[in-house]
Amino acid sequence: MPGVKELILYSTEGCHLCDEALEVIRRALEEPCALTVVEIAHAPELLERYGVRIPVLRVEGESEELGWPFDAAAVQRFLARV
Repeated sequence: MPGVKELILYSTEGCHLCDEALEVIRRALEEPCALTVVEIAHAPELLERYGVRIPVLRVEGESEELGWPFDAAAVQRFLARV
């Protein structure tokens, strides 16, 4: 879909903060977005980069990231910026 932002949530299984972040993101979305949850435990480079920082939200193709903690308003501001 043209114009649809592709969001990535870096996460890991059993992370209660990641579950909470997913709900915050879903509540915050005001425009159509595709959301992919990426399991960092399956990729050593992602585990090294995000292991102590998850959950982290990123828009595909952008370098800026939004790290936890965040609320719906912070997600909306982040998406408006990128």
